[in-house]
Amino acid sequence: MTTLFAFYVLIWPALTLGVLLLICRAVLRDRREARRQHRGLV
Repeated sequence: MTTLFAFYVLIWPALTLGVLLLICRAVLRDRREARRQHRGLV
């Protein structure tokens, strides 16, 4: 039971990091596209 609880507690930071990386990658891709088209990001 302790191992299961430890896995449950440790998986959330990994999932959060994955989502954060996904968002950052999407923003960087949009920024690059906006710069290429000479327009603002917002």
